[in-house]
Amino acid sequence: MPDMSASVSLAMTHLAPLAKEVDENKVTPGILGFIVFAVMALAVWGLMKSMSRQLRKVDFKETPDPGAETASETAPAKPAQG
Repeated sequence: MPDMSASVSLAMTHLAPLAKEVDENKVTPGILGFIVFAVMALAVWGLMKSMSRQLRKVDFKETPDPGAETASETAPAKPAQG
């Protein structure tokens, strides 16, 4: 595995002057931050709309199992042991 320290130090020497140009008092998320936030908000809205559409299709009423009724009627009730 090659030593990454040389490439890291080379990257830092090129990026250090760029960091000094940024005014620390005027750093804002900018238009890119707004676009990323807006896309994420639209994705969440779409997912919630899809989820509510899927939940409307679900029938929450439980239908009795016909096999369970016949099995419980034929088997004698066992007394609880404590």
